[in-house]
This record gives sequence, structure tokens and C-alpha cells, in this order.
Amino acid sequence: MTQRDLFLAFFRVGMLGYGGGPASIPLIHKEVVDKYKWMNSDEFADVLAIGNTLPGPIATKMAGYIGYRVAGLGGMMNALLASIVPTIVLMIVLLVSLASFREYPWVQGMTNGVIPVVGVMLAVLTWQFFTKSKEGLGTWYSLALVVLSVLLISLLGLHPAFIIAGLLLFVFLKRGGKQA
Repeated sequence: MTQRDLFLAFFRVGMLGYGGGPASIPLIHKEVVDKYKWMNSDEFADVLAIGNTLPGPIATKMAGYIGYRVAGLGGMMNALLASIVPTIVLMIVLLVSLASFREYPWVQGMTNGVIPVVGVMLAVLTWQFFTKSKEGLGTWYSLALVVLSVLLISLLGLHPAFIIAGLLLFVFLKRGGKQA
């Protein structure tokens, strides 16, 4: 039952996660936290943060870790396979068919119509993470970290992974100081 659920959860993410890894994150959250309750939102946020610091596609990293956590090595392989098979099949089918239709307005409209949907999904996930951070850090501190992160990414061109790694290091050191 668990292997079947793992496969279905990540297969759905692979089928519906149009736009790459960032577009898949809210879908993974919906499956893992809301539907199957394999982890809570805080644990998901930790997995996402650590996954963002590592190289490679985020959706497959998360699928591998969550699959391993839920059902061991077999679960990891199952979740990875479920998350990449739809992409492989869809790429072959869509690229062959869309290449011959790409000049049609309905194809361009379909592609352009997906962009705002992905943007809204990412905004909702961002708001959920910000709300959670306010509980632990407070509103002003969380807001200051958001503004600082945006400035570092936008103005200095710093890669988000460096910011995430810096924040993880800060929290690690801060917690270490409280326990000592």
C-alpha cells in the first residue's frame, strides 16, 4: 500500500508539475503533507531547504529523500522512478507534437497561460513558509530576512543556495549557543 501511494503521489507530481522543479514544490507539499501526512509542514520546509542547497533538480532530490524516509531504499527508488517517468514520456510526446504546432496561437497561449498559475502556486507556498517563520522568529525578524534575501539575490546576484546555506548555518549556530 505504501509503495503504491508513493508511486501515485510522485507520479501525479511528475505529470502535473509543468514548469520544472519550483512548480512541483507546491504539488509535492500537497501530496506529502496534506494528503498522505508523511511529514508536517516544518519537516517539509527543512527537506526543501536542505534540498535547495544541494546540486541537481529539486523535485527528484525531494522524491528520493521522502521515498527513503517513508519506505527505505525501495521507496526511494519507487519515488524517483515515479517522478522522472512522466517527464521522460511527456517530453518525448510533447516535443514531437508541439514542434509541429508551435507557431499556432493556441499553443503559444497554452504555454503563456501556465506561467501565472505556477506563479500563484509559488506565492501561496512562499506565504505559508513566511507564516511559519513568523511563529518562530517573529514578524519583524522574518520580514527583515525576506527583504535582506531579496536584496542579496536581486542586487548582488547571489545564488539562493548561498542564502539558504547561510541561514541554515545561522540557525545551527544560534541553537548551539542556546544549548551550551
